[in-house]
Amino acid sequence: MPALKLEARRETLRLAAPFRISGHVFENCDVIVATLSDGVHEGRGEGGGVYYLGDDADHMLAEIEAARGVIEAGIDREALLEAMPAGGGRNAIDCALWELEARRKAVPTWQLAGLAQALPVVTTFTLGADTPEAMAAGAVRYCDAKAIKIKLTGDLDLDIARVRAIREARGDVWLMVDANQGFAVGELDPLVSALVDCRVSLLEQPLARGSEGDLEGFESPIPLAADESALTSADVEALAGRFSVFNIKLDKCGGLTEALRIAHLCREHGLQVMVGNMVGSSLAMAPAYILAQLCDYVDLDGPTFLAKDREPSLRYEDGMVSCGQDVWGYVA
Repeated sequence: MPALKLEARRETLRLAAPFRISGHVFENCDVIVATLSDGVHEGRGEGGGVYYLGDDADHMLAEIEAARGVIEAGIDREALLEAMPAGGGRNAIDCALWELEARRKAVPTWQLAGLAQALPVVTTFTLGADTPEAMAAGAVRYCDAKAIKIKLTGDLDLDIARVRAIREARGDVWLMVDANQGFAVGELDPLVSALVDCRVSLLEQPLARGSEGDLEGFESPIPLAADESALTSADVEALAGRFSVFNIKLDKCGGLTEALRIAHLCREHGLQVMVGNMVGSSLAMAPAYILAQLCDYVDLDGPTFLAKDREPSLRYEDGMVSCGQDVWGYVA
């Protein structure tokens, strides 16, 4: 690999409205945008970090700076997996390397990933936690949505009321619930029973990270998806049998290269695959859209929460998301 010039900068993405999940309220999102240039071609990547691991903008920048020498000396994506730890910083660099390679070879990023094409996919649209009435109204406003993701807070009775209100308002959509680690194991039976009544199709991360063993032997009629418990390929084997779905996020695992590795490993261990996102712009979602082509569930609505997205941007139409190479990749 020839020598590279690295630039990494912090940007603040402002949300259009506060977004609430279990234990957190977000009003903006600090991301890192990395650019790699070989003097002729340039590649970009955006990392948002992982808030519950302390992987904020300062941390991401520090990890990038620590690896600057080896990166600028010329590095490929496989070597990057050893040069930097998983997280938002490596995600930004990895995605920049993908775009740089696509532009050098004059091929689409999806082709580099071994795909025959990249087609529009159904994505969930997320409702932040609020009153049942407000969330039901929000579900109605998502008039084109085919799938909705519901954020809960861990208040069992209120959360059940939220889900029931949404299902009553939107009897037509596919529903999943994201508990964001909000419940205790003793609450699983009444929670799952209510979700079954409301025709919820997926329950994400009901227990706290580290409590995966409490799911041993728990027979859920609804598939369980691991999110906070599922970071990198090292977690796949241990989660198989306790969860049905592994939620891959590029900021957690450290880029598209590792994300693709996880997806293939999950198939070997009988796990379904989901792609999710930490809130970010279309530049962050575009690499995840490549992964989405291999996934059973897609949650790539992050840019819809921003006051202003980048241009060009992902397209959301008829409950689906699509992404052109003009957003991230090679344009002939």
